[in-house]
Amino acid sequence: MTLEHFRIDDRLIHGQVVVGWGQPLGLRFLVLVDDEVAQSDWEQELYRMGVPPEMDLFFDSVENAARRIPQYRADRRSGMLLTGDIDTMARLIAASPDIKAVTVGGIHHKPGRTARARYVFLTPDEERRLGDLEAQGVQVTAKDVPGAPPVPLQELLKGDGTA
Repeated sequence: MTLEHFRIDDRLIHGQVVVGWGQPLGLRFLVLVDDEVAQSDWEQELYRMGVPPEMDLFFDSVENAARRIPQYRADRRSGMLLTGDIDTMARLIAASPDIKAVTVGGIHHKPGRTARARYVFLTPDEERRLGDLEAQGVQVTAKDVPGAPPVPLQELLKGDGTA
């Protein structure tokens, strides 16, 4: 397989990623891209606790991840790269423009966000940022679990949070 999955999920590593995506897709490594977590041994240890021993977990800043993407893609094992927010993914894509598809997997409620799906709440600025990615040629879809049909960005932005 290789590194094929680029996901935005504000919970980063949790059961749905490890079990819900990891098992059906046979993921053998995860790349968590977060500038702060990449500098925090304590936070890294917390995330490691949520990953089974047979799955490797790598922590990178945006800058390091952009340099390492070719290495991750060369890995024969199946992998997923995660960011916790749209801005981090956008910065990564700016530094590594060969990323052509992104899945919005979970952006949860907070003040100023509107429900677009059960698992995606967005501010107008976040909606614009996702639209900017799509305008750059990146396929942006929303999908909570592997078996669900992908929801194209334009359909997601019309959503009222009930689907």
